[in-house]
Amino acid sequence: MTTSVDLSQSFKAYDVRGIVGESITEGSVRAVGAAFVDVLGLAGSRVLVGGDMRPSSPEFARAFADGATSRGADVVMLGLISTDMLYYACGVEQAAGVVFTASHNPAAYNGMKMAKAGAVPVSSDTGLYEIRDVAQRYLDAGEIPAVEAVGAVTEQDMLTGYASYLRSLVDLSGIRDLKVVVDAGNGMAGKTTPAVLGDTVLEGLPLQIEPLYFELDGTFPNHPANPLEPENLRDLQRAVLAHGADLGLAFDGDADRCFVIDEKGAPVSPSAVTGLVARREIARAQAGDTVNGAVQAPEPEPVIIHNLITSHAVPELVAAQGGRAVKTRVGHSFIKAVMAAEGAVFGGEHSAHYYFRDFYNADTGMLAAMHVLAALGTQELPLSELAAEYDPYTASGEINSEVEDKAGAVRRVLQAFAPSLAADATAAGEDSVSAAVDAEGLAGTGVLVDRMDGTTVTAVDGSWWFNLRPSNTEPFLRYNGEAHDAGTMARIRDTVLNLVRQNA
Repeated sequence: MTTSVDLSQSFKAYDVRGIVGESITEGSVRAVGAAFVDVLGLAGSRVLVGGDMRPSSPEFARAFADGATSRGADVVMLGLISTDMLYYACGVEQAAGVVFTASHNPAAYNGMKMAKAGAVPVSSDTGLYEIRDVAQRYLDAGEIPAVEAVGAVTEQDMLTGYASYLRSLVDLSGIRDLKVVVDAGNGMAGKTTPAVLGDTVLEGLPLQIEPLYFELDGTFPNHPANPLEPENLRDLQRAVLAHGADLGLAFDGDADRCFVIDEKGAPVSPSAVTGLVARREIARAQAGDTVNGAVQAPEPEPVIIHNLITSHAVPELVAAQGGRAVKTRVGHSFIKAVMAAEGAVFGGEHSAHYYFRDFYNADTGMLAAMHVLAALGTQELPLSELAAEYDPYTASGEINSEVEDKAGAVRRVLQAFAPSLAADATAAGEDSVSAAVDAEGLAGTGVLVDRMDGTTVTAVDGSWWFNLRPSNTEPFLRYNGEAHDAGTMARIRDTVLNLVRQNA
């Protein structure tokens, strides 16, 4: 083993990501496998290990298994899996596990996403940094302490069970015929899509799948597997129009996120998808349902989770449908924790992560896609018209500004919008009503300021809002905003960004 790897470079708040051969190596992964067992108390228990299509994933999976078995855990090798396949496996098998993936990052990267039994996430709040510290000690010592009872290694294929379980949650057998272009980005959706939506392991559905970049290739020869960036959707948009398809689906590298394109080639906002799925899940919960053979009692007020920069159309729709919307900070560990605490049926984020109680409170892009297919296929409207109902406002999208003095930039904005709060721009606190806005063209509009995650300023009449969130790792302030009309959205956006970038 080597002491040259500093694990603090690759351990992030929610997962592990680093450059292969530099900040993540076979030796460091072996140490992490041992620490995973030690910190989570898994000696004598099963640990599930799988990986995506990146060239380094197989060797890293073997190294992790070596480290885990050396500390007394029995390892079940799952082979090629998507991240949501790991969550399914950890849920149905009630075992902790890891998947080797760097999600949408470039080919030079790899990493680990970890979960406890039941798909409970392992993050900085739930043991990830403790695993890092124990693994670092093993690396620094140059060895992993031996145990008498070394664990065994077996193999298990989860693909059929995963596909069957998703189909049990959303029945697509009776929808109208749909033509769907799927861009797997050479990522794991190239394996999961034929299994869930096609006929490779189960009976076929009324879906004509037009595959785009289904070849598993972790070097990403066609485009980065990051559909959050608009340029990475261009091929899918062209293909939807060329095939005359009803919609397009784009997955990221590890297939836990899904982006939707309508029949005109236009992106459907993740907030609109959140609203669409929320309506379906609220109706299902209110009616009562059978999930995995268990009869669920009807819920009078199902809970839906959304992060604070999701469109305000989402909580409005939830309330109109008889549900209760709960706002959280951005980030999957926050969402999953609140999902569990509230017993929420569904949660959605602006980044196209979608969380389901029936999927162990974990995120799965495939299940969200199936809800969109079901909603579209059980009525006759095209997706562009169907989605418009869930997307009534104008959003700015996320805009990054490189700013060294983030707190100073926020103070400048608050001086314009809420002068009474500008002196303490970074303090946490409850919502506060400020004085009238002073910014040009906005005078006379009262605002609310919320410090839940960054700084959110909302017009008292609800006609617009914006959020500024500082990045924890980069000199960026992230702007998201929305208004009831395009002119107001642009005016607010430009005013705020001019203030943020004033001294940049």
